[in-house]
Amino acid sequence: MRKFALALTVLALAGSAHAQQIQQQSAILQAVAPVRDLSYTTPITIAQQRAVERLQASALADDRAYALVESLVTEVGPRLAASEAEARARNWAVAMLRANGFSNVRVEPFTIPYWDALREEARIVSTPGAQPMVAAALGGSPSTPAGGLEAEVVRFPDIAALEAADDSAVAGRIVFIDERMTRTQDGSGYGVAVRKRGRCAPVAQGKGALGCLIRSVGTDPHRFAHQGGSSRQAEGASLPAMAISPADADVLARLVARDATRVRMTIEAEMRENAPSGNVIAEIPGRERPEEIVLLAAHLDSWDMGQGAVDDGAGVAIITAAARLIRELPRRPRRTIRILLAGSEENGVHGGAAYGRAHANENHIVALESDFGAGRVWRFDTRFADTAMPHARAFQRALAPLGVGPGDNEAGGGADVGALRQAGVPVVDLAQDGSDYFDLHHTPNDTINMIDPAALRQNVAAWATFVYLAADNDWSFRAE
Repeated sequence: MRKFALALTVLALAGSAHAQQIQQQSAILQAVAPVRDLSYTTPITIAQQRAVERLQASALADDRAYALVESLVTEVGPRLAASEAEARARNWAVAMLRANGFSNVRVEPFTIPYWDALREEARIVSTPGAQPMVAAALGGSPSTPAGGLEAEVVRFPDIAALEAADDSAVAGRIVFIDERMTRTQDGSGYGVAVRKRGRCAPVAQGKGALGCLIRSVGTDPHRFAHQGGSSRQAEGASLPAMAISPADADVLARLVARDATRVRMTIEAEMRENAPSGNVIAEIPGRERPEEIVLLAAHLDSWDMGQGAVDDGAGVAIITAAARLIRELPRRPRRTIRILLAGSEENGVHGGAAYGRAHANENHIVALESDFGAGRVWRFDTRFADTAMPHARAFQRALAPLGVGPGDNEAGGGADVGALRQAGVPVVDLAQDGSDYFDLHHTPNDTINMIDPAALRQNVAAWATFVYLAADNDWSFRAE
């Protein structure tokens, strides 16, 4: 009994300290977040408020999300789209969801073009400065000729400079785009920086280049290359393309500035058509309106240099743990909560597109995705009709104790719910702090030890809060 009382005391003290931290964060966020009138808020019933408080308290005291990530990266590991490992991840997900009491657990299969790099090397071969570089073949890159591809490097500061260059400056050379990415809390620097990853090969090939190198799309200075790309290059391009680590990009830029510099690229890629992939689906059926769906998404696949813990094992764990907490409430919500663990997102959002096609005629009330790592949720964004903004403010009030500030009405929703958004389904973003996300994104450093368990718990609490209220009310977020 004494040990039990002591344990309760320790838990209470830990909870008090955490509550103080949340209150401090909330005060800061309210001071800096966009001002939003919280009057005219849709009321939440007393029973719903008690359920929200229970969900938040349970989430902040529970590490089931971390245990799920640990299980995924330990028992499956990295999960390249349409690979045998991704198939094992689907089996893992089905067993896990059934063990956690979800209903209608199933796999919805589809096929995609498969790509994998069996060998990926880049080396500066001219002197002075001859040395290997840390490199990753970009998704969809073809193989180089046997023995590799060697040519002089021509450097451009960004994709626009390459597009403006004369063909004579590019023909017969390896293009090197040396654009840096800006670090931002909301990840907005990614949209600008990632253009070079998809555009380098088609633009350079059109000008007669032999290959393409890019500074990795990331914010870190480390000697990690960042993977990424589609399963096929854009616009019919067939140019060998690689990303090199930021540290090696610095070396290459200095050498090119001093004198003519030659690089050898070596890529051996495996490609095949109609490789099997699939989405894993699970549900908590609604008690009154089962045909109305609140969709929670994350993607199951990952690039294969790291563990796929941050991208997107964390998302898989967050949405599953949040839904499990809701399932444990004394009474199920009125609407159906559906989990979508999408396959083959990394190389073309194939799973999200397949889901959109298969479920286009269903009644999705709102959709959201967790695919930005495991940083704390700091802001709540919506994409609702103007008439639904009182509902948005009700969510904001419920999320405020977790340190989540009000955002805007320009939510993106996430890649795997993009097809639904295009069809007019309302979406929200539980926006995470991504200040260091692109230090890890698509690198060998995407490992479970980069996840903060406390931040993961706060994510689960925020997701459980929003999803429960969206599912237990009859609110509409579309124009009336």
